[in-house]
Amino acid sequence: MTFHLYKDGIGQWRWRLKAANNKIVADSAEGYWNKADAEHGINLVKGAFSAPVYA
Repeated sequence: MTFHLYKDGIGQWRWRLKAANNKIVADSAEGYWNKADAEHGINLVKGAFSAPVYA
């Protein structure tokens, strides 16, 4: 999987997490004016892979 950091149509930073088949499996759901804020969101997701799953 890979993270893709990009600017949207109004200049805000967003990210997408893509699987090996190039399908989007997660996204930032909101834009950020500061690139560092979008990168922080990526780091939060990276750290969540060990989070428990509740059903």
